[in-house]
Amino acid sequence: MQHGQSHLVLQRLLARIRDVMAGGGEAEERLNQIVSIIAEDMMSDVCSIYVRRAGDVLELFATRGLSPAAVHSTRLRLGEGLVGEIAAKARPLALTDPRSHPSFVFRRETGEEIYESFMGVPIVSGGRILGVLAVQDTRRRRYTDEEIEALQTVAMVLAELIGHGRLVARDELFATEEIALRPTRMEGIALSVGIGMGVAVVHEPRYTVRKLVAEDTRVEHERLREAVADMHGALDNLLSASDIAVGGEHRDVLETYRLIAEDVGWLRRIGDAINNGLTAEAAVQKVDNDMRARMGQVSDPYLRERVHDLEDLANRLLQHLIGADEPAPETTVKGEVILVARSMGPAQLLDYDRTRLRGVVLEEGSPNAHVAIVARALDIPVIGQAREAVSRMENGDPVIVDADHGQVFVRPGEDVRQAFAESLIARDEQKAVYSALRDLPAVTLDGTHIGVSINAGLLVDLMHLSESGADGVGLYRTEVPFMVRSEFPDVDSQVRLYQRILGYADGKPVIFRTLDVGGDKVLPYWDHAGEENPAMGWRAMRVSLDRPAMLRQQLRALIRASSDRDLKVMFPMIARIDEFEFGRHLLEKEIERESGRGTPPPRSVSVGAMLEVPALVFQLDALLERVDFLSVGTNDLFQFMFASDRASLRVSERYDSISPVVLSVLRTVVNQCDAAGVPLSVCGEMAGRPLDAMALIGIGVRNISMPPSSVGPVKTMIRSLQLASLEKYMETLYDHRRSNLRHKMKSYAQDHGVMI
Repeated sequence: MQHGQSHLVLQRLLARIRDVMAGGGEAEERLNQIVSIIAEDMMSDVCSIYVRRAGDVLELFATRGLSPAAVHSTRLRLGEGLVGEIAAKARPLALTDPRSHPSFVFRRETGEEIYESFMGVPIVSGGRILGVLAVQDTRRRRYTDEEIEALQTVAMVLAELIGHGRLVARDELFATEEIALRPTRMEGIALSVGIGMGVAVVHEPRYTVRKLVAEDTRVEHERLREAVADMHGALDNLLSASDIAVGGEHRDVLETYRLIAEDVGWLRRIGDAINNGLTAEAAVQKVDNDMRARMGQVSDPYLRERVHDLEDLANRLLQHLIGADEPAPETTVKGEVILVARSMGPAQLLDYDRTRLRGVVLEEGSPNAHVAIVARALDIPVIGQAREAVSRMENGDPVIVDADHGQVFVRPGEDVRQAFAESLIARDEQKAVYSALRDLPAVTLDGTHIGVSINAGLLVDLMHLSESGADGVGLYRTEVPFMVRSEFPDVDSQVRLYQRILGYADGKPVIFRTLDVGGDKVLPYWDHAGEENPAMGWRAMRVSLDRPAMLRQQLRALIRASSDRDLKVMFPMIARIDEFEFGRHLLEKEIERESGRGTPPPRSVSVGAMLEVPALVFQLDALLERVDFLSVGTNDLFQFMFASDRASLRVSERYDSISPVVLSVLRTVVNQCDAAGVPLSVCGEMAGRPLDAMALIGIGVRNISMPPSSVGPVKTMIRSLQLASLEKYMETLYDHRRSNLRHKMKSYAQDHGVMI
C-alpha cells in the first residue's frame, strides 16, 4: 500500500473509531465494535485487545477472529508470550512467523495456531502500559512501518477509553498504597545538597485531552504553530527572571532547554502524528507517550534525565493548546513548600514561588538531571530516587528534606524538627570549607599531588570546571548529544560542539571518550534490536568495529576541533588488543586525511583505552606498549568482575568496591602502568566517594575523575591525608579474608583525622 493510500485509510479508520467512542452503550460493547473496524480497515483476519489487570496480568477483553470463548479467560503475565513481551518492553512487535519467536506461547482456547503473521503495539497512557492491541493474519504478511505507525495511533485513541476507568477501575490500573498518617522516613540520593523544611505540594501536571481525532489536519497544524510560538514567548519571560538571568552552569542548562523546545525532530514527530489524523494535543500526547515508554527501558540515568525535559515541554505545549490556566499548586497551602514529584524538567521548577520553595523530592532523578543543576544554582536541596514519594505524601504534609544524608522525613515529630536546626548550622560550615578549597591544589599532607578531574557529558557540565577548581575533564561522554537528536549529527555539527567544549575548558585537558552507544543507549534514528544482556552486547567499540564510518566521522570532527590544541581520545569497552589497534589506526588515517586537506593539526595527540572488561587485565603488558594512557571505568569493570548487574537493586550493592579482590586487581594495574610509564586514571563512581577515593590513592592511583559534585568532598579528604601512613596500612589489607574492608577504612580515617 502506498504512503498516501495508507494515510487515507488511517484517517477513515480513526473517523470510524471516533464515531463509536462518541456513541452510547457500554464500554466493552464499543470495544467489540472497534476490533471489528480495525480488522476490516487493516485487512487483517484478527484484531484483539488485551487490558492490563491488577497483578500485572494481561486479559483478553475483545477480539475479532479469535475464539469468543477466549475473551476474559485468556490471561498472560507481563513478559509472557508475544503480547506479554510487548507490554513488558513497551515496544511494537511485527513478525511473519510468530511461532518461531522465542517468546511465543500457545493458548489452545484462542484458536490462533492457524495464523502466520502477527503485529502488536502497546497501549500507553502517561508512560504506563494499559494493554496491548494486536492484529494477526493467516497469510505470511510483512507489516510495513506505516502499518505499525497506524496501529500505534489507534492504540493512542484506545488508551483514552481504557485509561478513564470505563473498562477497569482506575484504582486497579494505577494502584497506589494507602497513605498512612504516621511519621515516615524515606531514603533517596542527594541531587542537590542541603536541608529544607516545609509542607508538601505534590506536583502532578495532568491535562485531559478530550478530542483525539482531527476533523481538519490543516487547522490542527495551525493550532500547533500558534501554541509553539506562545510557549516560546512564555519560556523567554520565565528565563529572564533576575535570580536566574546571571551567567553560570544553570543558565547554560536553561538555554539548552530553550533549544530543545525548538528541536526540529521533536516537532516533526508531532506534525507527523497530526498528519495521521490526530488533533494537535493528541499528537503531543502520543509523541510524549511513545518517548517515555521507549526510554523507560534505558538504564543509563544520564540519558533518562534528558527525557524529563521533553516531558516538561510536552506538558507546557498541552497547556497552551488546551488553554489550561490553573493556579500554582502551592497557593493551596500556606508557608514554606517542599515540592514532591515523579520527575521534573528545569522550567517546571521555576514555575513555583522560589521565595517559598525549600526543597524537592523526586521519585526519579540523578545528579545530572537538569532540574538538579538549576536547583543547585538556586541553593534548593533535592532528593532523588525516593520510591513511591508521590503516593506516600499528600498536599499539606509537614516534610523535612535532608539531602546531606539522602533522607526525607514525612510528618516528623517535634524532636526531629529540633535536631535539624543543628544540622543546618553544620551544613553552612561545611559549605564554607569547600568554597575555600576551590583554588587550592589537591595535595596530601606529605606533598603528593593528586589529579582531580570531572566527568561530563553536556556543555553545561563544563561550567563545573571553574566552580570546583578541578584540573580538567577526565571523561567526556560524547554519546549524549547523539542521543538527544532526531538524526545523526554531521561532521560540521560535531566540530562546533567539540570546539565549544574545548573553549569552555579554557586550556585544561579534556579526554574525549568515543561513542559508547548500543546496548541500552539506543539512538532514536537506529533500527536497533533489543538484547538479553545489553551491557555485554553490541555496544561501544563493538559498534564502531561494525560501523567504522561513524567512528571516522567523529574522529575527523575531533581532529578539526583540536587544531593547535591538545587532543586526547579514549576508546571504550576494549576487550582485545586488536580492537584498540583498529581505533588508533582509524585516528591516524583521519589525521593523515585532514593534513592532506590543509587542516592545521592538533598540537599533540594522546590515545588511550578504557579498562572495563576484565579480560583486558590479562593483556595489559601488550596493551601498555600501544597506549598513551589508560583509564579504569570501575562501574562496568566491577559489574563484569562480580557478574552483578549494577542496574539491579537486588545485587548492585552486594559486592563492595573496597574489597581485597578489587584492591588487588587495581594494584596490579597500577604497578604495571607505573613500570611501563603509562599514566593511569580512574573515572568510575568509585572515584567520587571520599572513602573509596582514599583507597584508590592508597594503592597508588594518582589521577581520579568524578561527578562535579564530588570534587569538594574528595579534595577535602586529600588535603587531610598523610599518604605514607595510608600506603603502609593498605599493605596489610590485600590478603585480608574479609570480603568488605569498608569498616576498617572508615576506622583508619577516623583515627588519622582524614575528612571523609
